[in-house]
Amino acid sequence: MRPTKRGELLQKALKAFYRNGFNATGMDKLVAETGISKTSMYKHFRTKEDLILAVLRLRDEQFRNWLYRRMEALADTPRERLIAMFDALEEWFAEPEYKGCLFIKASSEFQDASHPIHKQSADHKRLLESHVTDLAEKAGLADPGGLARQLLLLKEGAIVTAHLGHTETPAQDAKVAALRLLKAHAG
Repeated sequence: MRPTKRGELLQKALKAFYRNGFNATGMDKLVAETGISKTSMYKHFRTKEDLILAVLRLRDEQFRNWLYRRMEALADTPRERLIAMFDALEEWFAEPEYKGCLFIKASSEFQDASHPIHKQSADHKRLLESHVTDLAEKAGLADPGGLARQLLLLKEGAIVTAHLGHTETPAQDAKVAALRLLKAHAG
């Protein structure tokens, strides 16, 4: 299927925002980096904020689909998939273009919790929490919601640590802690 002009714009804008940040990437910079005219951009998106929201929706879909597929490919059972999340993260961190989490960046640049961009970033994290809670329930682990929140704290910490370059093995360090959490929740 041939990509649409709108889809092409979203993919290119996603890369530019991910690399440079949202506030640092003005419309002129987007035009220069994407090769798509301002007229064409405004034809598809009324405002830069509309473009950012569409980019976040695209990234949410891409990231969750990728993460869930990798977890399933790396492990057979719900319990194993909870741990495989950290192996998938390790793969992501090793990518040369890795620049951290777009949703953490968005919520940092748009800090007002009532701002639509901040809300959309928070929604992404809630969807991940729901999936991890579901896996913990299927694995028969105690307090699945609490466990999911704890595992996601490890995930988010690994993402930030990988971005900062603070340690060599943030995903594996988080995985060790996750294994301990699963053991504690096994009852």
